[in-house]
Parts: sequence; C-alpha cells; structure tokens
Amino acid sequence: MPAPPSKPWFAAKRYGVGSGLPIAWQGWVVLLGGLAAVSGVSALSLIFHSTRMVFIEIPVDFVVLAVLLVICAAKTEGGWRWRWGGQDT
Repeated sequence: MPAPPSKPWFAAKRYGVGSGLPIAWQGWVVLLGGLAAVSGVSALSLIFHSTRMVFIEIPVDFVVLAVLLVICAAKTEGGWRWRWGGQDT
C-alpha cells in the first residue's frame, strides 16, 4: 500500500515562482530554525570581532539558505512553478 501524500508546509506564491508563508507548524519550525542559525552565526562573528569569522559565517549562511530552499521547494503545495495569480494554483 503506498504511503499517503504528505501535507504541504508552505503555501504557494500567487504570482511568480517560490514559496509563500508557512501553513503548517513544521514550516514555521524550518523557517525560524534557518533564521536562528543565520542570526547565531552572525552574532558569533560580532562577538569575536575576527575577520577570520567571515570565512566561517558566509559559507554557513549559504549552506543554511541552500537547505532552506530545498526544503521549501519540496514542501510547497503544488511545487515551485510559475503562477499568474487568480485560480492558477
């Protein structure tokens, strides 16, 4: 028996490509977790006042963003595709 389809975590944008706001608690956890990771690394960079921290901060930010985008694309209702608004959902 096939597994039931998982519920979306993010709403689809009305116009354009991408995700809108989270529509499930899991989406909020992912979004706030990504924000906390980026904010935490930035705070560490400010605390240590080291130019070498930039070489840690920037790659970590890119990895967090990449993971967030992959999760959003996989868990958006209807997937990521171009939308023109109206009933095109």
